[in-house]
Amino acid sequence: MIRKMLIANRGEIAVRIIRVCREMGIETVAVYSVADKEALHTQLADQAVCIGETKASESYLNMESIISAAITTGADAIHPGFGFLSENATFAKLCEACNITYVGPNHQVIEKLGNKVEARCTMSRAGIPVIPGNDEGITDLSVGKEIAEKVGYPIIIKAALGGGGKGMRVAYNSEEFECAFRAAQKETEMAFGDNTMYIEHFVEHPRHIEFQILADKYGNVVHLGERDCSLQRNHQKILEEAPSEALSDKLRKEMGEMAVRAAKAAGYENAGTIEFLLEKTGKYYFMEMNTRIQVEHPITENITGIDIVKEQIKIAEGQKLPFAQNDIEIKGHSIECRINAENPNENFRPCPGVINELHFPGGNGVRVDSAIFTGYEVTPYYDSMLAKLIVYADNRQEAIAKMRSALGEVVIEGIDTNIDYEYDLINDENFQKGNFDVDFIEQFNKNRRAVS
Repeated sequence: MIRKMLIANRGEIAVRIIRVCREMGIETVAVYSVADKEALHTQLADQAVCIGETKASESYLNMESIISAAITTGADAIHPGFGFLSENATFAKLCEACNITYVGPNHQVIEKLGNKVEARCTMSRAGIPVIPGNDEGITDLSVGKEIAEKVGYPIIIKAALGGGGKGMRVAYNSEEFECAFRAAQKETEMAFGDNTMYIEHFVEHPRHIEFQILADKYGNVVHLGERDCSLQRNHQKILEEAPSEALSDKLRKEMGEMAVRAAKAAGYENAGTIEFLLEKTGKYYFMEMNTRIQVEHPITENITGIDIVKEQIKIAEGQKLPFAQNDIEIKGHSIECRINAENPNENFRPCPGVINELHFPGGNGVRVDSAIFTGYEVTPYYDSMLAKLIVYADNRQEAIAKMRSALGEVVIEGIDTNIDYEYDLINDENFQKGNFDVDFIEQFNKNRRAVS
């Protein structure tokens, strides 16, 4: 059993993990950068250790400092949260080498699924539909152009060892290919220190559907239904909901079974997410697997009643899943809005500063995951997300109405936020009818600028 957990993260996810550990009787260690000395997670944890300077590379990405903090404080487990080192195979391997329980899959699985080319080959062998593309990483422009011709335009160029939308470019014909390839490769090298790319057919106007899975150490795997994460800006999610209006019961069952098969094919353990692209025809393709907890996990918790972070820790302790697939009941509808420190009217410019007044809504079916407070200083050094506003209701229309009410009650003074933007999105007629795909936000932004 885990006795003391170090949380290798910051912000709301660190607070979320600390609260779960408290429930489970597990002591906690927070780590922080110089800029986060007064952050909420440092105050809630049983212990707090400074691991470096303000830059993430010198603190939250500093593996040696984090491992040293765990050893010094006697922590026997590390939860990576999301972002930072959460999908870093080297960090997971370091934990294993130091006999520290890593709350997540083992380093070999992270490595295999983190390489997009290897991941798609694994899924293809398991009979999971994959987007047509190359099965080997490429670095040479001329080789890439030949592959693009075989795959067929439009194509998308992606970083083989990346994520978060970095190192991605679309080319609609051979004339656009060279510029797109060079730009994607340069961005990939800067972001990930690697210039290996891969090419696949670009699926136009799909929905982004992801299935949450849980897998224990004994081969038991279940899925907890799907989330619709189609509303994105620059490949960054803005609003998520569960379940998806785009799936019939038959398609939901089929895709869920595929998600479980995908996890088993990868030899997966712990919580993870299988991401698919869904065409209007009902045809779907495996996109990637996230080997960590997701930002939007609360909406799945709402519709299933399962605490995913708690299950992560139990699995890491070696416990069996306490339920089978037939025990999972999807009930109601949940929506999450990401509240960010940014100005949507100025091309989503980040807005650091001090929060001098704060109020969050409450009531039945309203949840706020956040680490901010009155007097909190939002720094420019990390992700701009301030809070996740989550609602739950019996059906989608009631959930939309509840989110509208909740957004109208949020007060964050002293900095710019995207609250009004989320409010406009919730009230958009096409969103309310469920008429959207991954390209929806681009048009929504144009319409919003035209009105203002």
